[in-house]
Amino acid sequence: MKHIIILGDGMADYPVERLAGKTPMQYADTPYMDKLASEGRTGRLVTVPAGYQPGSEVANTAILGYNLDDVYEGRGPLEAASIGYDMTDDDFAIRCNIITISDGKIVNHHGGHLSTAEGGVLIDYLNTHLGSDKVRFITGIQYRHLLVIKGASKYIECFPPHDHPNEAWKPLLVKPLSLTPEQADKERRMGRMSPQETADLINDLIVKSHELLDKHPFNANRHLKANSIWPWSGGYRPDMLTLQQTWKQVKRGAVISAVDLIRGIGKYAGLRTIIVDGMTGQADTNYENKAQAAIEALKTDDFVFLHVEASDEAGHDGDLPLKLKTIENLDRRIVKPIYEAVVGMDEGVRIAVLPDHLTPVELRIHVGEPVPFLIWQKGMTPDDVRTFDEISCVSGSYGLIRLQQFMQVFMSDE
Repeated sequence: MKHIIILGDGMADYPVERLAGKTPMQYADTPYMDKLASEGRTGRLVTVPAGYQPGSEVANTAILGYNLDDVYEGRGPLEAASIGYDMTDDDFAIRCNIITISDGKIVNHHGGHLSTAEGGVLIDYLNTHLGSDKVRFITGIQYRHLLVIKGASKYIECFPPHDHPNEAWKPLLVKPLSLTPEQADKERRMGRMSPQETADLINDLIVKSHELLDKHPFNANRHLKANSIWPWSGGYRPDMLTLQQTWKQVKRGAVISAVDLIRGIGKYAGLRTIIVDGMTGQADTNYENKAQAAIEALKTDDFVFLHVEASDEAGHDGDLPLKLKTIENLDRRIVKPIYEAVVGMDEGVRIAVLPDHLTPVELRIHVGEPVPFLIWQKGMTPDDVRTFDEISCVSGSYGLIRLQQFMQVFMSDE
């Protein structure tokens, strides 16, 4: 039995008044996800443990069966792995968005949806003016980049920019956390800065980056200026077992995503990265190429993780028509061709479809409430759910499960 997870990032939502009280998943026309739900089994999944922010790094790591208390080090180290930066023991890596600040507020988390080439120009500029032997900016994808600081402390509080649209930015600057005596002793032995020193350094970089980027020629005629960095979700190098070490069914696996974070999780999980022409992390991503890459991977691999970012970005932008379109695109341009290919394969394939978290289009932030999921394989005994959405799956036969239980259920082949 082979396994494929199709994940629609941020696809889940709340009921929307403009949709007659339906959620976008209920309102969208999704015949193929509904078909899998009616022929398979459904339920709901808690993807965010208590005490953790409802980010994709947390939710996707949990979905793949990892205990966050054992492995979580933030987004930065995961994205470093994807970019190909090999962290050393004294490295602190932190996600570094390029964002738009205007009138003292965070306008967006993406600087006006930069291309990777545009982001690279600005990152090179920042390295020239702010980089040092201790501080290095590394180009990622689009607006999603990396900041590596030698000897910095991970014990700081940062605020994800996508969770604070239209809020004043200065109160959201980095704050130091208190250390236990054990943590303080370990940090001293590692030769790391104090949390206060780390917070002061990062905040200084934010302020100086805003001064530099706001006057950069790139921003001269842009309505949405890409005019500040915003670091968040940092940590040290994580220690994770691969899926091959955990699940006997997985001898070879692959991850398909336009997002560095997901590729980084995949790398630590022992999955090879498949780069697909035309995938963007936005609504204009090449769905067909991603679906075909997943189908080809299933011919040689035991496990495929296919991640599509588009619904999350639409939710963050508060764009309801676009979010509906991204859900329907996932259905017709990803789920349909994979389902049709799998039905004709000689070897059995188990399919799961789910979001990682809610990104409500009217809130524009991540929410860590339970998400719906479906599991399908040819010939399985279905439950009574006939449509795939947040409301219907409450009645699913899997009920409400938590965190690592998802992989245990998905890999059980029962």
